[in-house]
Amino acid sequence: MTIKDVARAAGCGIATASRVLNKSGPASAEVRARVETAARDLGFSFSAIGRALQGGRSMTIGCLVPSLTNPVFAEAVQGAQEVLSGAGYQLLIASSNYDGDADNEAIATLVAKEVDGLIVTMVAPERSAALNQARNRGVPVSLMFHDPLDGFVTAHVDNFEAAREVARRFADLGHQRTAFLSLRFSSSDRSRNRYAGFHAECRARGLPDPALIELDEAEANTPDILAEVLSSLGGLTAIFASNDFLAIAVQKAARLVGKSVPRDLSVVGFDGIDVGRLLDVPLSTIETAPEAMGRQAAQTLLDMMQGGGCAQRPPLPFDFRAGATLARPRTESRDDDQVAAWPPSVHSLKTDLKQG
Repeated sequence: MTIKDVARAAGCGIATASRVLNKSGPASAEVRARVETAARDLGFSFSAIGRALQGGRSMTIGCLVPSLTNPVFAEAVQGAQEVLSGAGYQLLIASSNYDGDADNEAIATLVAKEVDGLIVTMVAPERSAALNQARNRGVPVSLMFHDPLDGFVTAHVDNFEAAREVARRFADLGHQRTAFLSLRFSSSDRSRNRYAGFHAECRARGLPDPALIELDEAEANTPDILAEVLSSLGGLTAIFASNDFLAIAVQKAARLVGKSVPRDLSVVGFDGIDVGRLLDVPLSTIETAPEAMGRQAAQTLLDMMQGGGCAQRPPLPFDFRAGATLARPRTESRDDDQVAAWPPSVHSLKTDLKQG
């Protein structure tokens, strides 16, 4: 079966059939439908290898994300795939588990497979030797989730401003002693920028600096450890978690120490994953649009591969989803002379508490 047979069955020229099946040029809706129907009825498909040899392209795009267990990244990949498949590209997906060395290995592997472009979320794209080598070879790169970086284009939300919104919500309700809980703080520019915005707005509102708590993955998945953290933060009334999974974990840990959310502890997450709506106490969170982020990153990459401009686009919108885990703090009488300095130290964990 050849493209000549498809063209004959569709009643058009070979060049027209090729344009339709390659998605490489204009054709009327009627002709496109005839060609696609003929190809489907005849069982015709292009050889990907043959197309690569003819056009100097592999028709594949490499996509690197930190994790596929977090639905935020999975949804972004889905959005990217929708755009790319519509343009005839296949997505090759890799995951690094937030590890910089794994990032470099994955990039090197994808480039070795002759991908035509890269869509990445990684520990430090600006410092990645493998990513720099790929760009030197002419492989276009589009980032997702990262805040803008010199020399790159990225699909993102304004993490700093979104975190400021959380601080405003806390302040408006009267919270004074707050904390920011992060997973892999040192390897995530998103978490660092969220803390920076949260910290800046707390200071602007005259609030004490928030405690900064970093957990590794094992600690975050151990409710007893997280409960120990909450117990050590005497006077804490509100916690901002850098993602929704951490915010959900906080709610479970709070129950272990006899605290009720939001009566005793308000909790706000980040991302807006759907499962947060299904909890007994629906999660208050910053809601983003990861599928839109993936679509934008993919479209930017296509524009770059087609010789178009690569100007940085504005950040995608976010919303504060009210949920039910945020409320005014309980008023308790206390002797001011007995109140410990804030934020306190949490010696049992890798905790960096910013003061002064």
